[in-house]
Amino acid sequence: MKQLKELIRKNILFLIGAAVGGIGGYFYWLYVGCSTGTCPITSSPVMSVIWGAILGGLLLSMFQKNKNKK
Repeated sequence: MKQLKELIRKNILFLIGAAVGGIGGYFYWLYVGCSTGTCPITSSPVMSVIWGAILGGLLLSMFQKNKNKK
């Protein structure tokens, strides 16, 4: 349990970005989306959430400080 808390604490920005990105991906699918079903990312809510979570996590993880720098 202690290791899990430490892992979450170290990666908190990535996790927040992934959550916000996933929510954003869902709303993008809901309001913009692809009505014909031919768009590979925006035609499915699952794919929109996955891509949103990946991009959100990567975006916020850019601002994470590296404590192991010498």
